[in-house]
Amino acid sequence: MNSLAFATIDDLKQKLEKKEISEKELLKYFLDRFKKYDTELNSAIEIFDANSIFEKSGSKGNLSGIPGLLKDNIAQKDRALTCASKILKGFVSTYDSTVTERLKKSGALLIGRANLDEFAMGSSTETSAFGNTKNPWALDRVPGGSSGGSIAAVAAGLVPWALGSETGGSVRQPAAFCGIVGLKPTYGLISRYGLVAYASSLDQIGVATRTVKDNALVLSEIAGHDLKDSSSLSVEKKDYTQAIDGQLPRDLKIGVIDNALNAPGLDSEVKSTVESTISVFEKLGAKVKRVTISSLDYSAAAYFIISRAEAASNLARFDGVRYGFRNKNSKILNDMYENTRHDGFGDDVRLRILVGNYVLSAGHSGQFYQNAKKVQRIMRKDFEDVFKDVDV
Repeated sequence: MNSLAFATIDDLKQKLEKKEISEKELLKYFLDRFKKYDTELNSAIEIFDANSIFEKSGSKGNLSGIPGLLKDNIAQKDRALTCASKILKGFVSTYDSTVTERLKKSGALLIGRANLDEFAMGSSTETSAFGNTKNPWALDRVPGGSSGGSIAAVAAGLVPWALGSETGGSVRQPAAFCGIVGLKPTYGLISRYGLVAYASSLDQIGVATRTVKDNALVLSEIAGHDLKDSSSLSVEKKDYTQAIDGQLPRDLKIGVIDNALNAPGLDSEVKSTVESTISVFEKLGAKVKRVTISSLDYSAAAYFIISRAEAASNLARFDGVRYGFRNKNSKILNDMYENTRHDGFGDDVRLRILVGNYVLSAGHSGQFYQNAKKVQRIMRKDFEDVFKDVDV
């Protein structure tokens, strides 16, 4: 049974199909692992009981009986939705996100809510109102973030897959810290309907698994156009696992961003590993072209400004009136707003809101936000130019 913990989704599906194990036995196995290991790891905010998991499961499909975890900023009907924040204490989602709906149709068993940095704002999963998540390979280290709970659970063999969200590295960075596969798909490939917004123009739901094929399998179930999301791409549902055949496309051209690979502060081991990977692709027949994208030098500053500005706008709705936590010691309405937001948000979230409001304020918007959006447009044009000569 121990082999189940780190089995691929394909392996688990075969065991279920051959009736070597039942869905109930498989679910119990992973729930028992959470009980045994997650008290120290703290990868999940909540794990559901087996009966309620089966009650809320959907039809039969490609993920039938396969347990998985959703980051606790993705809506799941009749389940608590906290975003790891005190300000959403007691809030229960009244609807399913599009990805939740599609996962239920695929037959997946959604067994709990993964921990995260509060409102997905962070890179270490240390700002959650429910405590820090630890790295399963070294409990004195962080798993990365903000999707640290999702990634740590997969890395520790507590679930075979999980969903996270990424705005500026929140799936890929913790996946790198914990040694698994993390994917941030093309913006709009996966619907954001039901994802609590941090920075809407940057947010994207991502997939965490232990293998590339497993990642493609889950992606195949949740990707595709959604009328409920205005930023959704008009793409048909497809099977991404078909592209995993061990062969590179003929005459594949790979662009390597030279100024990124030689950026100040880049760890020498990281650079060496990337260079080794480039050599592997060359041996497999790919053509490598070194390119320079000078606008990348301003990417971090532009991201900092745009993400904070959009966060300040998106989080304005959390005021103690409509849902979640409310400060009850205030005598007038404005005090209630102020005290609720002060007590309900953590320090890091309040700081980002403060910066966001500043860069959007009269007299500063042109200097900061508008210039950041200009940089974003220039970067997009620079990448479009590079993609005229390379495939990836």
